[in-house]
Amino acid sequence: MNRFTAAALALVAVAASCTSSSGRPGATATGGTPATTTAPPTTVTTTTEGAPPCPAPATPEPSTASPEAGSAAATALELSRTTFSCARAVVLVSTADLNRVAAAARLAAGLGGPLLFGSSAADPNLDSEIARLGPARLALVGDDVTASAPSYTEVVRISGATVDIIDSVNVLLGALATVPLPATAGVPTVAALAESIDGGLGLAPAAPPPPPTTTTAAAGTGATTTTTPTTAPPAPEPETAGFTFGIGTRGEAWLVDDGSPQIAMAAVVAADVSGGLVAIVDGDDLRRSVGAAQAMRNSAAPIEQVHVLGETGRGTAWQARVLQRGDELPGGGFLLFEGTRMVSLYGNVETAVLGVLGEQGPEASVERLRTLAAPYAADGRTIIPAFEIIATVAAAEPGLDGDYSNEGDPETLRPWIEVAAREGLYVLLDLQPGRTDFLTQAKLYEEFLRLPHVGLALDPEWRLDPGEFHLQTFGGVNAAEVNTVVEWLAGIVREEALPQKMLLLHQFRLSMLPDRELIETPPELAVVVQMDGQGFVDDKYATWGVLTTQPDAGRYHWGWKNFFDEDSPGPLEAEPILDLEPTVVYVSFQ
Repeated sequence: MNRFTAAALALVAVAASCTSSSGRPGATATGGTPATTTAPPTTVTTTTEGAPPCPAPATPEPSTASPEAGSAAATALELSRTTFSCARAVVLVSTADLNRVAAAARLAAGLGGPLLFGSSAADPNLDSEIARLGPARLALVGDDVTASAPSYTEVVRISGATVDIIDSVNVLLGALATVPLPATAGVPTVAALAESIDGGLGLAPAAPPPPPTTTTAAAGTGATTTTTPTTAPPAPEPETAGFTFGIGTRGEAWLVDDGSPQIAMAAVVAADVSGGLVAIVDGDDLRRSVGAAQAMRNSAAPIEQVHVLGETGRGTAWQARVLQRGDELPGGGFLLFEGTRMVSLYGNVETAVLGVLGEQGPEASVERLRTLAAPYAADGRTIIPAFEIIATVAAAEPGLDGDYSNEGDPETLRPWIEVAAREGLYVLLDLQPGRTDFLTQAKLYEEFLRLPHVGLALDPEWRLDPGEFHLQTFGGVNAAEVNTVVEWLAGIVREEALPQKMLLLHQFRLSMLPDRELIETPPELAVVVQMDGQGFVDDKYATWGVLTTQPDAGRYHWGWKNFFDEDSPGPLEAEPILDLEPTVVYVSFQ
């Protein structure tokens, strides 16, 4: 019996005693491309004194020296510690070659043990974890990794080039068919690994790139001949959009950023063995990963723990909770205006004098709005219909509170907000605060603003300083006051794990937002500035030009307002609005 065969039998024996959480042995194979049946020699180093029961009876204390936080090695160790109480087999590989990592991960999944990352240098943390797991076998994949194993552990090294290592793993697992690795390393490699595990298949090396086209000249003729080699077309790359893996019986999900494929492979192995769930996410903003939320929502068991792994941006903790809660916006997703446009009816729900929203009830308003909004999808954006409800109305009299604003009863607004939720509409609550401040009025409607489909609109035209009166002066608000609303509203988004919330700022004069460049635009909010002017169309275009060419214009989304009665010669049709620059993402009708 040669040394490779002895190693293969030893590892297969381990596999026979270890089964993944899905109940399938890791070394079965059905369908796919036939696997190779030969493999290069494998070195086996054995120091066996009788394998103890799993887990190992003695566990050394971890070293105080830890790998770099967030590194693949450190993350794989943490996955092992939190997922495996023990392991009959452990697989170790370096992170240098992604295809080699995939082969090692496939072996680890087949043997039912963790995938760990190492190097040629000693690592006390790695040695400690291997000792804790108490494995009967340790597989070192490649010649560039080393580790100290307990005396009872048999050490198997799988050597050679990556293509040879892939063949060796297929033989060790008894894989009769394979999944081809993609030509482009990264998330597609993780997807190929997941497909091979899910189907009980092996892996096949990526097809080499075709030879370059050559041109030769025929002697004495001046003619040239171009030769294009005939090669088989490359295998189609696995689908990676919204990649998820696992059934979720563990009630735990690992969200791995798309720039950390090695970590993703370690997580895929852990999920396969333990019943966890893995999703590849956008590390810059987890909320773009709608597929991850849907997978958690459809998990076999409620997802109670969510971990974010890899190199991610700020705010990932609360963004992970957004995906876990799973409340999507009308139109789908967790971010506003990524391929969507909002079209609304504006007004007060108790009177038709203040806008078209008050001309009919909520159900009739929905039907009217959908007809009105349809042309605004001409450029391919998904339309989100909306109600912009004037919740507090500027008043000519001071009222009992002296603020020259009439605050609407929340119970009057409730039916409209409930209809909007049922019909897939967004709601904006518009504030005309008079002599009080915007935050004071916004807090009157906090109950509604804690809902995923309700945002806020601030109308500075109706924000008065002491001694000022409506219709005698144009109001305005400074950035400091707006930012108190921004901070409060963003806090609600984080507390409630809500999708991005809209904050609309009305403006048709620079004085209405005199220091607009200081207004904060945190990721919790989609801040939209709406050109709110009325009158002749040419004048509205001029106002649009002024507002949208200020140095800070690129920090905001942009909106346009149509007036049925006050615009001349009438409200613009959809086409010229869609042609405006910057792109209009919010259109309202008054």
